[in-house]
Amino acid sequence: MARTRPTKGVARETRRAHDGSSNTLSLADNYRMPAEWAPHESTWLAWPHFRGDWPGKFDPIHWVYAEIIRNLTRYERVDLIVTNLEAEKRVRKTLKLANALHKNVRFHHWPTNRVWTRDSGCTFVTRVGASKSSDRGRPDQKLDGLHAIKWRFNAWAKYPNYRHDERIGSLMAQAGRAHEVRAQQLGKRVVLEGGSIDVNGEGVLLTTEECLLSKIQQRNPGFAREDYEELFSRYLGIHKVIWLGQGITGDDTHGHVDDITRFVAPNTIVTMVEPNPRDTNHTPLRENLRRLKSADDHDGRSFQIVELPMPAPVIFEGRCLPASYGNFYIANGAVLVPVFNDPNDRIALNTLAELFPDREVVPIYSGDLIWGFGALHCMTQQQPRVR
Repeated sequence: MARTRPTKGVARETRRAHDGSSNTLSLADNYRMPAEWAPHESTWLAWPHFRGDWPGKFDPIHWVYAEIIRNLTRYERVDLIVTNLEAEKRVRKTLKLANALHKNVRFHHWPTNRVWTRDSGCTFVTRVGASKSSDRGRPDQKLDGLHAIKWRFNAWAKYPNYRHDERIGSLMAQAGRAHEVRAQQLGKRVVLEGGSIDVNGEGVLLTTEECLLSKIQQRNPGFAREDYEELFSRYLGIHKVIWLGQGITGDDTHGHVDDITRFVAPNTIVTMVEPNPRDTNHTPLRENLRRLKSADDHDGRSFQIVELPMPAPVIFEGRCLPASYGNFYIANGAVLVPVFNDPNDRIALNTLAELFPDREVVPIYSGDLIWGFGALHCMTQQQPRVR
């Protein structure tokens, strides 16, 4: 996969923008994208049905999903998207066999093209200091303090099958009783995937130049670095953006940050490294590490950087897949971690257990799942609890 050349500079303060859009949120509105470890109301998932995502390996995928749901429902609700009532009946049967059918599963009958809800779904933001109401109101009543940023979705500027998925964000907003806000910049609707960003909940965001600034799989032609920074400031409450360079080999999205570098606390970042200098991931991950060590937050404080080694390359049908421990998902009482029957699995699990002492760290075998070019974080989207 072609790569863009990393540019100099690590992070830049965002500038406020005013484009007259009637649905614009700004820092003055006191809204912010919460960190993933903030309390969830639920986790959104879409049940897999498109065999083309896992050609030759589709049959095990339902059982992987069942295991994910079984672990999530112990701690929070799962909003599960299925195609229709007949599909729900089949899914219920699978979940029952896997001891994963739970009262915390709530079904939604919506057609989807694929299942990468992190990217096709909306991004929920909350008003800072909003309190949870004791009266949940009517089902159609909006939750005070919960907004859903609806990005455009175009299948990573690569695939033609996305028309159903492009509507998922609006459906999630409606079902979650959130106020939908359609993101605009430079007078245009904005294409963005949730896997391309990660936040610390206190105004700092991670992303990559490869994904947002490259002309390969270009999401928003004409957008410059400053345009994205203004966008993140207005809709997500971001004060500062840390720009990394490239993602990992085999990443079908062309550089999503959730495969490589993640916040685990407001001042702590986990980042993937590849010690083998002959591996194609060695140099780009080393450059990302350099940038992180030079970065600071909007108050000038440096971050604690925790390194995680990559697993050995996972290759199927001659293709190197984007296997990474960085694609973990933080739920209310657990952290779900992709593992690959690799010696470094133990290092990843132990490291994350130390970083999340109040959560159960759950390994999920993802050797088959990663053939779909995504893992646990790609398939999930959190809906924050309004406090």
